Amino acid sequence: MEQPDKKIIAFLKKHHVMTLSTCLDCQPWCANCFYAFSEEKISLIFTSDFDTRHIKEAVLNSKVAGSVVLETSIIGKIQGIQFSGQLFSPQEERVDQVNSIYLKRFPFAILMNTNLWELRIDYAKMTDNRLGFGKKLIWERESIR
Repeated sequence: MEQPDKKIIAFLKKHHVMTLSTCLDCQPWCANCFYAFSEEKISLIFTSDFDTRHIKEAVLNSKVAGSVVLETSIIGKIQGIQFSGQLFSPQEERVDQVNSIYLKRFPFAILMNTNLWELRIDYAKMTDNRLGFGKKLIWERESIR
């Protein structure tokens, strides 16, 4: 698998809150979630209960979108990633891998009863004004091209 630009990877590793967007019956919804980044799979791992609106919707329509942003009012420092992908519950051997990645990032979660989810990023667009105003870095997973 072709890896995203190293700036995209570094940004996703550095941050830990994403906005997750779902849509069901033409009714969009957003939720903010703590995440851990899996560089190997280019995915975001997070925990959320089955009874939340975003998970109920993602179970019925697993195509999701979202963003990770740097909060700043300085135009020259604006950075952020918009993405789309597929949300799923990890299965079999991936469960232990996902759990390990999440607990490494958020060790306190070991005390919680968690339902882990994995969001496979299929498309990402990073805006990084530090590289020039409106500079975009785009990555798309080969399997969806």
